[in-house]
Amino acid sequence: MAIICTGSIAYDYLMSFPGYFKDHIIPEKLDSISLSFLVDSMIRQRGGTAPNIAYNLALLGEKPKLMGTVGEDFDDYQDWLEKHGVDTSLVERIEGVFTASFFANTDLTNNQIASFYTGAMAYAKDLSLKSLTKEEIDLVIISPNDPTAMCKYAAECRELGIPYVYDPGQQVVRIKPDEIREGIFGARSLFINDYEFELIQKHTGLNSTEIIASVDYVVVTSGEKGAEVWVKDSYYKIPAVYPSCLVDPTGVGDAFRGGFLRGLQLGMDWQTCGQMGALAATYCLENRGTQNHSYTIQEFILRYRKIFDDNGILDILENQRGINQ
Repeated sequence: MAIICTGSIAYDYLMSFPGYFKDHIIPEKLDSISLSFLVDSMIRQRGGTAPNIAYNLALLGEKPKLMGTVGEDFDDYQDWLEKHGVDTSLVERIEGVFTASFFANTDLTNNQIASFYTGAMAYAKDLSLKSLTKEEIDLVIISPNDPTAMCKYAAECRELGIPYVYDPGQQVVRIKPDEIREGIFGARSLFINDYEFELIQKHTGLNSTEIIASVDYVVVTSGEKGAEVWVKDSYYKIPAVYPSCLVDPTGVGDAFRGGFLRGLQLGMDWQTCGQMGALAATYCLENRGTQNHSYTIQEFILRYRKIFDDNGILDILENQRGINQ
């Protein structure tokens, strides 16, 4: 049995421009812009919602399976994921195209000009959960991806009776309201940030009470304000974990999901699951990039216990690690 992580698989190309975009923009010429920026640095980072979540699950001892489509440039990324405990056997390589890529150029005031190349992600709709047996799947995570693929996976989960986490994220506005409602109503849970939660309500006409009542649990993340968890009539407030240094917020939500869902898989209570998610998120926040943080399970437990009282519950992480090795 495994957690199947579906969603975008991408490279992030992050560039820094040592000036101000506004100095290069002529307001009266906005209908004929022709701009070029000489950047002084560029880094390529591993990214994408599905591998980000899978990586954080693997750090805590889970053995997740990544499902998605990639291009002919995926070799080094695949090696990285396999080395860190992520099963990539469900990843399909599309020849003749590149892996989806995010290109972002940031100036001195943190203004950003960005482009996203869909690339191999456009083929994600051709994959199917029906190629697997129900007995192989413990849970499916449906995170931002090609919109058609997201709707297809949700429909297949409902048809096959497979529990899934619905995480539409930034694709909310790309998916039809009826399809979002179907995605929510058939899900075990909804994961979303606070802005996207408001957007879903506006987009679908559902209010928060209706959404919370339709799934087993709802998790809404709110950055430095922490997170909120609704389990039917129960409510849990999850505090954020203060970082030792604040480096890069990219991927923090994915890290939270990994920590939370690992706790849930091990049968921990809701408050502990949320606090595991909060700590996993902070590890990501303290590093640049979505998969450049790392820790041992023992280090995670020790840091957790400096902040929260788990009454020994997290010992199961160490015990489970021994079983999985």
